Amino acid sequence: MNKPSDQSSDQKDDQKEKKAQDSDAPIEPVAVPGRSSRRGFILMAVIIICFGTLGWFLYKVPMMQSTSNPGVKTTGTATIGGPFTLVDHFNKTVTDADFRGRYMLIFFGYTYCPDVCPTTLTDISDALGELGKDADDIAPIFITVDPERDKPEFMKEYIEHFHPKLIGMSGTVEQVKTVAGAYRVFFQKAREKGAEPDDYLMNHSSITYLMGKDGKFLTHFSHGTSAKDMAAKIKSFL
Repeated sequence: MNKPSDQSSDQKDDQKEKKAQDSDAPIEPVAVPGRSSRRGFILMAVIIICFGTLGWFLYKVPMMQSTSNPGVKTTGTATIGGPFTLVDHFNKTVTDADFRGRYMLIFFGYTYCPDVCPTTLTDISDALGELGKDADDIAPIFITVDPERDKPEFMKEYIEHFHPKLIGMSGTVEQVKTVAGAYRVFFQKAREKGAEPDDYLMNHSSITYLMGKDGKFLTHFSHGTSAKDMAAKIKSFL
């Protein structure tokens, strides 16, 4: 038989062992009520927003495209060229309509141009020479971007250095701005500080345009295109 003191000691040992077992037992996670449901709601809201945005984009963009230019159809034809009224090197008024039934080979420049213009006009002259009889229906045109200095009489003197068929054209500042805008030609005065009013150069585009017998754009030639390549390209349209 155990003594009372022994029984008390056994009870204490049992309690210690139970506490040790309880401390070693794995701790189960405590579920937070509503957390999983909130995650599901947020995920569903994100999905709805994404699909809603995609649906709006697919619906609205075609509508915006179709209504941005109502009645306008895209044909892929470059919008270069248009009506113009100028004066030639004989001081005679000319319009684009005067060249219907002929091809126009147009270059924009000015008589004080130090290099690009004379080089390009020489290439145009040589290309016309390469074409021979095929050049009969081509009107080579040199339009000044410096009408303040390039009056008809100066144009006449200048173009005599190039092909005999070359036509020099000038006009008022507004007339030149109009035709330059129609052909997407950039030009701007470049005057050094302190220079005289008529002492300046002109920054300008250096592209040559080939227009069809109906006045519509056919192709263009960048500065530096050889006379041979220019003639071959022109001939493909004749």
